[in-house]
Amino acid sequence: MPDRSVPRAVSATWPTELGLRVVHLWLLKAVGTTLFMVLFFQAYFYVLQHPSRAPWVMPEIWLDRLVPFTPAAFPVYALLWVYVSLPPALIGNLRALLRFGAWVGLLCGSCLLVFWLWPTRVPDFGIDWSNYPGLSALKGIDASGNAWPSLHVATAVFSAWWLYRLLQQMGVPRGWHVVNAGVCVAITWSTLATLQHVALDALTGALVGAVFAWLSLTPADLRLSQRLQQRLAQSRST
Repeated sequence: MPDRSVPRAVSATWPTELGLRVVHLWLLKAVGTTLFMVLFFQAYFYVLQHPSRAPWVMPEIWLDRLVPFTPAAFPVYALLWVYVSLPPALIGNLRALLRFGAWVGLLCGSCLLVFWLWPTRVPDFGIDWSNYPGLSALKGIDASGNAWPSLHVATAVFSAWWLYRLLQQMGVPRGWHVVNAGVCVAITWSTLATLQHVALDALTGALVGAVFAWLSLTPADLRLSQRLQQRLAQSRST
């Protein structure tokens, strides 16, 4: 479960620690993240193309009317694939890296099972998507299926909580936490602004991501490996 201890004070050596974390096991992180995404998309599109029954249309609620259609939100929507790569990049020990991979795999697998058992899609918004090339390609591939819960939002929230704890462990300035939260909120907003999801999808996805983050985070897993601790201590003494 997440550490509820007092947040670590801002550290003068956090940039050094951040660099050490990034280069630690970098090849395993790069290959593992890439392989995970390839396997995920294969499973995702299989479920999308082979639903167990006809998709049910998700209803809109009052919150949907507060978020206008914004084609310019597409780059923010696509930012997720960079964002979810940040937590593994900053993990400083093998155990935590494997734990993160296992839990995010369980998160994605659970949502894919829901998508297959209870396929859903967003309403027909009556928009000529050919007027929006980027979104048109996305709609053609995704067909706005696998809507509930929003796995886009779930993985963003899951990553945000892991990043929060990793940044807290490093003792970064508060501004970094603000940016982290802002990116997560922006990605969530983009799922509604691009009409890829409705509010019920996003709200449920956020809940799923938060629950999986709460279950997966442990203080011991977030610490540096012994080798990195030694290297950080050496950098402080020079």
